[in-house]
Amino acid sequence: MCGIIGVVGSSDTLETLLEGLARLEYRGYDSAGVALVRPGETWRARTAEGTESVKALREECDLAPLGFSSGIGHTRWATHGGPETMNAHPHLDCSGNIAIIHNGIIENHADLQEQLEARGHVFSSVTDSEVLAHLIEESRANGFELIEAVRRSLLVVRGAFAVAAMDATEPDVIVAARRISPLIVGTAPGVTYLASDIPAILDRATAFYAVSDDEIVRLAPEGFRAIDLEGVPVHLHPLAVDWDLETAEKGGHDDFMTKEINEQPDAIRTTLLDRRRRDGTITFDELRVSDEELRDVRRVVIVAAGTSHHAGLVAKYAIERWARVSVEVDIASEYRYRDPIVEIGTLVIGISQSGETIDTIQAIREAKRRGARVIAVTNIVDSSLARESDAVIYTRAGLEVSVASTKVFLAQVAALELLALRLAQLRDTVPASDVDAHFLGLNAVAEQVATVLTRRSSVEDVAKQLLGARDFFFLGRHVGFPTALEGALKLKELSYLHAEGYPAGELKHGPLALIEPGVVVVAVVTDPAMHEKMLSNLAEVKARGATVVAVATDDDESIAAIADYVLRVPATEPMFSPMVDVVPLQLFAYAMARGLGRNIDRPRNLAKTVTVE
Repeated sequence: MCGIIGVVGSSDTLETLLEGLARLEYRGYDSAGVALVRPGETWRARTAEGTESVKALREECDLAPLGFSSGIGHTRWATHGGPETMNAHPHLDCSGNIAIIHNGIIENHADLQEQLEARGHVFSSVTDSEVLAHLIEESRANGFELIEAVRRSLLVVRGAFAVAAMDATEPDVIVAARRISPLIVGTAPGVTYLASDIPAILDRATAFYAVSDDEIVRLAPEGFRAIDLEGVPVHLHPLAVDWDLETAEKGGHDDFMTKEINEQPDAIRTTLLDRRRRDGTITFDELRVSDEELRDVRRVVIVAAGTSHHAGLVAKYAIERWARVSVEVDIASEYRYRDPIVEIGTLVIGISQSGETIDTIQAIREAKRRGARVIAVTNIVDSSLARESDAVIYTRAGLEVSVASTKVFLAQVAALELLALRLAQLRDTVPASDVDAHFLGLNAVAEQVATVLTRRSSVEDVAKQLLGARDFFFLGRHVGFPTALEGALKLKELSYLHAEGYPAGELKHGPLALIEPGVVVVAVVTDPAMHEKMLSNLAEVKARGATVVAVATDDDESIAAIADYVLRVPATEPMFSPMVDVVPLQLFAYAMARGLGRNIDRPRNLAKTVTVE
């Protein structure tokens, strides 16, 4: 979740680094730093000012010396060692010549540090990352060039890493490597770039390449070459990047989240585009699992984290209803630690916006190791999850920058419900006419979402009335339950208020003890089949003094008798309703956060792409 950028051969090295770090701020960070290298000299600047660190770093660099054509930069999210300047990257070796930056976790760092200190090395931080600088230092002292020194160092470390190293005694060279944590290389005439994510170098590089696990790449002004951990030459995978710089900027909105909420109708449309052949068959980009394998699926396991997990819960309802196959939804970080059972006919679906979520990647690796077929649902072409899965369904939502996911959630639900319909087609569990009707209904959701977005002001009015509240419970039944979970997550992410999502039927099994005057209950009440039960649940909380906010359809006249506030949405097929019902909850969380003065795009302690366990 940290950010990496590097450049060799540039005439404006420092500005490239600082600009790239600013574009990586959405990944989440608490400190920042740069190192510049030229023959015989390594210059470094670091700051630890929370989410203002990049701004503070720019000021720190005002007095940077001139004449550096190579450098590396880093934004850090603390794992080992607190968010202090001494722990900020880049880290140096004992000589001060070698500078390294690192994303991930070195699991055996304590043993390595003990060995290095016994050999005379002096550490200046309490991070796990610094061991890399000293390991490289030892190999360089033995006469190995930088790429070989990095390779030898990585042979003794365990864990996840995206690492970049420079050495003043081998200037105009960056050596980088990756295991699990994402890393890309970019090229332009006479300049070569390195980054953890494409936006950092989007308008500078003209070609992009993905570094795969256990590959090491040597960057120089004239280009790059790569080897694997055994020293065998390899070729980096070229990436197709069709973004322009404008898509990585706010587009005139106050923040990225507003822009991305407004892009939700288009995210649904593009996700559904060209998914249906003339004969009605639903199709996908890269579904490299045969129809026979999908038809014979006996069990589906969905692994995901955070918002993607909530999308997976919606998919469970859709797949079980339409395809009539059992579905489990697992928190990705727990999956491989419970000795999961993978039987013949098990299909695992890994969901991740970035395609780089470490827990989800590790979960699908475990599933594949045990013999499962794996489908990825991701927003990023050529991401790690996409490359490591047997098949991939792209959500096509476009770049999402705000830490709190919005448009990708809707796109994930749309893509997963399409997959549910495809399974139903293959298993002949839904009549063709119903599949056609559902497909048309999915396409209509985009306009329904657009309608909800026109009602932003009414949601903002409700938020103004509730700014003093501090405890929120979100309730729902059936697909309204994952919608409630997502609404609660958005509120806690953005506003830092206590918010919990529950199945409404669970009220009497504990949560009802916490309902009292001042507590706000937000209920998803749009499913006609669940309507009476939801009203009974709301009567229970109302009788105990709660303030009730209901998400209800335009034609629901009875809800006004029990709810203090009503957020109206168009009625839709219940299975599609999470894509519509979650939008007022997004707008509500946003309005509460703005009213409380929170940082919308970069909530404290959170990151967009979680690349550490």
